[in-house]
Amino acid sequence: MRGMNTPTLEDHLRDLGLAARAASALMARASAEQKSRALVHLARLLIEQEAALLQANQQDLDQARSKGLSGPLFDRLVLDHKTLVTCARGCEQLAMSPDLIGEISGLTQQPSGIRVGQMRVPIGVFAMIFESRPNVTIEAASLSIKSGNACILRGGSEAFESNKALTALVQEALLAAGLPPLAVQRVDTTERQAVGLLIASPQWIDLVIPRGGKGLIERISKESKVPVIKHLDGNCHTYVDASADVAMALKVVDNAKTQKYSPCNATESLLVHEAVIEAFLPEMAKRLLAKGVELRCCEHTLGVLQDALPKLGVAEGALGALKLATEQDWYEEYLAPILSVKAVAHLDEAIEHINHYSSHHTDAILSENHSHVQRFLREVDSASVMVNTSTRFADGFEYGLGAEIGISTDKFHARGPVGVLGLTSLKYVVLGQGEVRT
Repeated sequence: MRGMNTPTLEDHLRDLGLAARAASALMARASAEQKSRALVHLARLLIEQEAALLQANQQDLDQARSKGLSGPLFDRLVLDHKTLVTCARGCEQLAMSPDLIGEISGLTQQPSGIRVGQMRVPIGVFAMIFESRPNVTIEAASLSIKSGNACILRGGSEAFESNKALTALVQEALLAAGLPPLAVQRVDTTERQAVGLLIASPQWIDLVIPRGGKGLIERISKESKVPVIKHLDGNCHTYVDASADVAMALKVVDNAKTQKYSPCNATESLLVHEAVIEAFLPEMAKRLLAKGVELRCCEHTLGVLQDALPKLGVAEGALGALKLATEQDWYEEYLAPILSVKAVAHLDEAIEHINHYSSHHTDAILSENHSHVQRFLREVDSASVMVNTSTRFADGFEYGLGAEIGISTDKFHARGPVGVLGLTSLKYVVLGQGEVRT
């Protein structure tokens, strides 16, 4: 039972909200130079404080192991030198990018004499609710700074110490640049009720961005009283067209599936035109099986592989990783060394399959046929559509956004990797010289 003077969880979140609202007003008028200075300072701190950050992360890793955390969630929890360097580079890239806040576009003269345009402005305060990945703290904070917003971060309990250490660095960088340190705050509790209270607080929060497992995102989408930017699944496809360069396709598909299994932009389903199955699929399967990838195949591709792979020297034991796909496999986001494989007779079938089964995240075509490429780009209804490259590039940093706060498969406000632009809005501005309406 709490004492009479002990702050409640509601008190804590109210204090965060009040501070965020006040800070957002100061961030909205911050100069481009101040924001860039904070980002450059943060980049330097990430490198200088690497040892302390890795020590904090090790505490989280040790606790996660003791609780039996494994698989993609554990992988996403790891903070290492490469991750910190990438975060620092993202901050630097953001610092050098143009400042969009205050930019007026589309200014047009009206018959009445007034001029009407739109100004780019910050959202205000957003809440970032995420699991595992401590680097999200830096991605969210850096984008919040650049876009002139304030943010409240609620990371998972499994990354508590890592997120605490990273947030302290962000606040130090803000203070050094003459900006309010409470423009980036962290929910300082692991109590699960905090999420429910946060997403039911439109008086403090203008936008909620969940990043984590499907259960978390479904819950927030259902319960939030604040607008949500989200994606539920990353069932990404790569389609190998009849005209594909086979050597390139082998390289790209291998990367799209095996470069890392846990991200939402890893390819989960491979579609292959019947005309290139013999030339492409057995060699592709041999490479994937050697890396421990299980292949869940349609009847046609399963038959081809069972016949061709022994001739390529694939051991009989490895053939056990060839399975017959079920209907559910075409919908699955595995986040694991598993790939569904299907033969298609033509481009129309590939597009229809993707639009039916995909999560509308990222889908790619490998083709040398210009008209097929153009149709795929126009007709595949996904947030990112790619040509002759790996789906693993669906990432804010790789898109030159400096960082991303998540991937949106929604069609309104923001779609695809959400960078600075996705954390802003537009308001109309009207310029006159004494005109009155008659």
